[in-house]
Amino acid sequence: MEGLYLGCLIGGVLFTLVSVLVGDLLGQWLDGMFDFLSVDFLKPVVLAGGVTGFGGAGLLLDRYTGLGQAAVLLLAVCIALVLCFMVYFAYVAPAERSENSTAFSEKELPGRIGKVSIPIPEQGFGEVMVRGAGGNSLHIAASWEHRPIPAEVQVVIIESRDGIVYVSELELDERRGEGLNGFI
Repeated sequence: MEGLYLGCLIGGVLFTLVSVLVGDLLGQWLDGMFDFLSVDFLKPVVLAGGVTGFGGAGLLLDRYTGLGQAAVLLLAVCIALVLCFMVYFAYVAPAERSENSTAFSEKELPGRIGKVSIPIPEQGFGEVMVRGAGGNSLHIAASWEHRPIPAEVQVVIIESRDGIVYVSELELDERRGEGLNGFI
């Protein structure tokens, strides 16, 4: 049994080293191959931690306790399961919940304020810069009313379709504090 425990320990450590060193390359080669294993608990880091823990615990219990083979095997499996749960709930699950995206959806763009960076002609396209949580994003833009809009003018995005935002010049009514061409 000592050979099994030593093999699991060495295999887990080697898997960890290989995944750290060439993980991105392997991820590209195996892209989508294991999508059928969509169980969250079967993440490679969790499985590698369990196998390594099983091997290490089994090796230590076999060498330094007077327990029998069955007791050592049972305790090593229990320790491996506890390690799997600890790795999953202390590392994997919080990391998945904390992932933030600075990306945006086309559905979120209407109503946003932007600034024309490349003038928009009457019939044609220019460019609008929109500030967001992740920084500035540039979008191909066309005039909603088919009127030219010069650079550095603030605009409101009326519609977004097929990768093009349709904008209208932002006009503020100073007397009542209204703006966006009556959209507010």
